[in-house]
Amino acid sequence: MAPKSKKNKKATMISTDQTVADNRRAKFDYHLENFIEAGIMLQGTEVKSLRMGQCNLTDSHAGVKEGSIYLFNAYIPEYQKAGPKMQHETRRPRLLLLKKKEIAKLIGEISRGGYTLIPTKIYFNKKGLAKVELALAKGKQQRDKRETIKKRDWDRQKHRIMKDQN
Repeated sequence: MAPKSKKNKKATMISTDQTVADNRRAKFDYHLENFIEAGIMLQGTEVKSLRMGQCNLTDSHAGVKEGSIYLFNAYIPEYQKAGPKMQHETRRPRLLLLKKKEIAKLIGEISRGGYTLIPTKIYFNKKGLAKVELALAKGKQQRDKRETIKKRDWDRQKHRIMKDQN
């Protein structure tokens, strides 16, 4: 059997300026208003797992802990090629890197406005650094979710009708 070439190995990794994980459920459950880009403090094996495209943001949220903003419950699986001593916790709180003014502004909006911080996606920027896109969000009620479903279904039917007429 021939050894695998380096090209095949690189093809599975995420390059710069590509999305690693996208939280599509957030658009359904919340009214997303303001978007903020934040850096994320990761360990080495976490970065390797992200480069392999492995991450899940569906149940995650960001919150205040000790005067800083952390990402809670984001699932980044263990990197399989690392040894057992090098592994990280899969759902540990991760520090988000923001400026002091941004942190103060976000803490104020969260505390008085009934907003939550929801991560919408994790990606690598042009420099190759892992970034998290956060959204200030308010929860949708059940009737709002039903309206979203109706609108989506109607748009889908409208598209089919227009396609059949052409």
